Amino acid sequence: MRILLLCLCLPLCVHSQSDETLRIRSVREQKETLWMQEYIRFLAIPNIAADKSGLSRNAAFIMQMMRQRNIQHVQLLHNESRTATPAIYREVLVPGATRTLIFYSHYDGQPVDSTQWAKGLRPFVPKLVKGSLEQGAAIAAFPEAVGKYDPDWRIYARGASDDKAGIMAILNAYEAIQKAGLPLHYNIKFFFEGEEEAGSPNLGSLFDKHKTLLRSDLWIICDGPVHQSGKKAILFGARGDAHVDITIYGPTRPLHSGHYGNWAPNPGLLLARLLASMKDEKGRVTIRGFYDDMIPLTEQEKKAINDVPSVGNELKEELHFVSEEMPGVDLSEAIMMPSLNINGMQSGNVGAKASNVIPTTASAVLDLRMVPGNDYKRQQERVVNHIREQGYYVTEEEPTDAERKIFSRIARMKLSGGYNAQRTPMDLPVVQGVIEAVKSTTPDKVVLIPTMGGSLPLFLFEKYLKATTITVPVANHDNNQHAENENIRIRNLWNGIETMAAIMMMH
Repeated sequence: MRILLLCLCLPLCVHSQSDETLRIRSVREQKETLWMQEYIRFLAIPNIAADKSGLSRNAAFIMQMMRQRNIQHVQLLHNESRTATPAIYREVLVPGATRTLIFYSHYDGQPVDSTQWAKGLRPFVPKLVKGSLEQGAAIAAFPEAVGKYDPDWRIYARGASDDKAGIMAILNAYEAIQKAGLPLHYNIKFFFEGEEEAGSPNLGSLFDKHKTLLRSDLWIICDGPVHQSGKKAILFGARGDAHVDITIYGPTRPLHSGHYGNWAPNPGLLLARLLASMKDEKGRVTIRGFYDDMIPLTEQEKKAINDVPSVGNELKEELHFVSEEMPGVDLSEAIMMPSLNINGMQSGNVGAKASNVIPTTASAVLDLRMVPGNDYKRQQERVVNHIREQGYYVTEEEPTDAERKIFSRIARMKLSGGYNAQRTPMDLPVVQGVIEAVKSTTPDKVVLIPTMGGSLPLFLFEKYLKATTITVPVANHDNNQHAENENIRIRNLWNGIETMAAIMMMH
């Protein structure tokens, strides 16, 4: 999953931790060494989304973990054509319960480039680090004795935060409830997806096939990072996501930049000018209609944004930059708007491979984020129309010689499939129950976030299941998800177990 969070706090009463939370913590303290050893074995199984064999091994491991926790008769859910990587499903029916919670996480992960990971780290060889590598902490051996894990230590591995931490928090929460002899008041269902990092292309058809089985009062999505302050968070929606690939064409073969510079068109320069035309100096997207469809925020959501304590200065200090892309706009405001981001650009070579040439092509990948009201296909078409307005002939295929003779500017476009945004009302009774449950696990204020900056295909839950969803993350905000040196701070994993347990036990 791709994430940058909008941070906003509502004024909440500070709560002390409940007796149930303390009992869950006691079980965790007894079990943490065994749980951690299991987690390390889990992280060692490659889970790249395109690797079907690795995903099958991950699914088998999860099913075994569930059986060990007395969650029997676990099943794999396929879509109608059985083309999807299956979801893992099981329900626990509670005598007398009339309402149902479904806990969601995903077991697939992002691709890796092991050469970009820090010295001593490999993506699927979990390592314990006594703190953050960025702050100079050292790699250490995993302890064998109980109670030897400092909560501020971290585990580095692909999937450590996104999203195997969610699976471990959910399953260990359920085990801790059973070990502590605490009651459940809702039926509990588990749903672990295997295609989230591939854009969940088959999730809709899977939902459509299993509508009755997946009926519930609320889905709890356990994915993503907590608030940048370290406080626990509840997220009520997610932005949509889609991509646009652009290739600009120059001469049909590389040309010597001395012999042909100032004469032959340079696709790198053309692309740079084209991309620069898409945003103004204040960071706003200049593409016609880009902001037109936004659904206005409710008064409750506006108040939440106004009340949020800014973390911008602290994040700029942490990330070593001085000014925002949209000067004077707080992070909480920026993430509430649709966005256009350049994921990558390429033309010719740089560094040791650089040569004095005019390259033949230049390419870029644009990431579009949608908010409620936007349609991802309409946003993509707005980008295409903008490129046409800049004087480009747009094609979906490699341009022909005949087209090259006619058009001076040619852009090949690829519109990748995406999904729209989703947002759940903050005042629903079942949602209020979750808020109270999370508050019972921490003395701090709980951060309530109307829409996260990142994206999840939550609109599919509404479309096919008429379901209500909220997201309750567990990972640390600096977990490097999707990138090199992905990690989970152990404190976040322990806190996540307590959070998931409190939600499972809510009335």
